[in-house]
Amino acid sequence: MEGETYAAILDLVALMCAAPLVDSASSYADSPVGSADEVIQWNKTLLTIVRTPGAQPATVHPTRSFAIMHAAVYDAVNAIDATHEPYLVRVEHVSRHASQEAAASAAAHETLIALYPTFQTTLDQQYDQSLAQIPDGADKTTGIDVGRRLRWPPWLCEATMGSPRRRFPLSSATPRRLSVHTANFPKQPAFTHWSRVTPFALERANQFRLGPPPALTSTEYTAASNEVKSLGIANSTAATADQALIGRFWNGAIQNYWNEITQTAVQAHHLTTATERPCVRAAQSHPCR
Repeated sequence: MEGETYAAILDLVALMCAAPLVDSASSYADSPVGSADEVIQWNKTLLTIVRTPGAQPATVHPTRSFAIMHAAVYDAVNAIDATHEPYLVRVEHVSRHASQEAAASAAAHETLIALYPTFQTTLDQQYDQSLAQIPDGADKTTGIDVGRRLRWPPWLCEATMGSPRRRFPLSSATPRRLSVHTANFPKQPAFTHWSRVTPFALERANQFRLGPPPALTSTEYTAASNEVKSLGIANSTAATADQALIGRFWNGAIQNYWNEITQTAVQAHHLTTATERPCVRAAQSHPCR
């Protein structure tokens, strides 16, 4: 796995702990008071958006949107719960009785509108549905205000996180450099800049990067290449059932699967809106520095 992709996945896993996620079987009607359902619903909404063809910018990895939204939700809920260090923004003197669910919903709604403005109608509809489940009153109003104050405008990170829309200049002037004539290859590859993007949770993008592959002429490279071809080919007769399943799993949009896995775990443990926020303590480096 490329180092920058690995870094992005680690960032997502760390920040997913900032606010609980969940499984698609949940619904507003079935959710107990104080449950993680608001965060669950917004996570599912973002999953729907990133799975919509053309919704995600080609050179911006969708994990960035998950991290930004859930970090905003974390800070909004923590402003009320006040039991942990804020991730990015500290809001003082917030009533402990303010609605955490309203704060989470408002932060997610405002952040996603900033990131995906063409989806505003859909996002507004979900926001109205979310708020309709929360009793009216001062606690709800305060929660909404806190959530709106904690939204993350995309320009904040856009200007400082390593130019996420920068593309890789192609050239055939040097050996092993990509060429525009490469068969079945896009004119401009995406994410080649990701190692220069400031991580959300890691100290640096290459913090857990694996070492280089063996030399092309080595026996180790030949053995590894033959193993990949043998086990990875479609309808391989050498791969076990487990190996084939693993291959199909990792071949997909893995960040979406990780969200769904986390959703299932959150529901199984009956977590509340604030329960899992301590996990974000591992992600205290500012994503825009």
